[in-house]
Amino acid sequence: MAEREPVVHGHCDEQFAGVRAAFEENVRDRDELGAAVTVTVGGRSVVDLWGGWADAARTRPWERDTVVNVWSTTKGPVALCAHLLADRGLLDLDAPVARYWPEFAAAGKEHIPVRQLLSHRAGLSGPRAPHSLDDLYDWDVTTERLAAMEPWWEPGTISGYHAVTYGFLVGEVIRRITGLRPAAFLAQEVTGPLGIDFTIGLAEKEAGRVAELVSPPAPSDSEQAAIFSQLTLPALAAVANPPVGAAEANSDAWRAAEIPAANGHGTARAIAALYGVFAGRGVLDGHRVLSAEAAERARESQGSCRDLVLGAGLGHDTEAGLGLWLSGPYGSYGRNPRAFGHDGFGGSCGLADPEAEVALGYVMNRMGPHICDDPRKMALVAAVYEAL
Repeated sequence: MAEREPVVHGHCDEQFAGVRAAFEENVRDRDELGAAVTVTVGGRSVVDLWGGWADAARTRPWERDTVVNVWSTTKGPVALCAHLLADRGLLDLDAPVARYWPEFAAAGKEHIPVRQLLSHRAGLSGPRAPHSLDDLYDWDVTTERLAAMEPWWEPGTISGYHAVTYGFLVGEVIRRITGLRPAAFLAQEVTGPLGIDFTIGLAEKEAGRVAELVSPPAPSDSEQAAIFSQLTLPALAAVANPPVGAAEANSDAWRAAEIPAANGHGTARAIAALYGVFAGRGVLDGHRVLSAEAAERARESQGSCRDLVLGAGLGHDTEAGLGLWLSGPYGSYGRNPRAFGHDGFGGSCGLADPEAEVALGYVMNRMGPHICDDPRKMALVAAVYEAL
């Protein structure tokens, strides 16, 4: 089929016309393939746009209900599950992880508190032993190895992004308390009752509406060598044990597995709703999901530092909250340094700004080379704040 100029669908309030313009510029100038963006202000949808193509061959238009793997944007909904349990008095974020998961006390980890899992400070950025894709798809194998391993660094002293292990670590605590893994707990407590189109993993029956992820351009050999020369062992463990990318995320095996840090699937509308719980200080569409105190706790700073995994790529410090990242002086989530959210590998994003009452969800299928702050996302965020 001949390539055609993609059409942008949906609605956009006149006040936010700049967001539509930025979305169209992403397609025209920033190599977007297919994407969607949703913005709510005060719980009201002011932007809900989608367009482009759901596949690399440009044969399937991106539809209103197209879902896509959002990589680490999944971490926000998993954090929401943990904060729900803390809100109900079932989880103490300052208690040792081993209180809920006794096997975790091995190799000197008996005093690591739950908050260090949420803030990437537990020293468990990736397995020490070689970890295959089949291992990754096996919940018991992965959590048993994490429970047994020695931390890469002294827990609590610095953050080192737990790119994939975050979901298993926080998820196993959720499972030990509730008997449910995060996918089932999130569906039971949040997405099911509120009708939010988001799942961790993807049911086979939904395969017809999932967008195909497309890899970013491969770095040259010299660029790749330069990248890997800057990575420490904890960073290599985080991003390459095992290595995953678009090919893996497009597979049936990936979609059938539960990888709560990386294989959430949803629409931009769903991302805006889930992060909208935090933007609404615990309230979404009139439903109290979290107490205001619990919603605020999610952005409680755990310290600003040069992250051991993200630092080399970003070139600046980051500030971790409890399961999400603060916008800080670099404006990752807009001009409010207290806004917070999470990016997904290749471009996607969820954003919450309680002061402005803004939530944003952005999803796409052509992955950029960025772990966070993709130029397409940053253009949309800038346009939102220009409109306020």
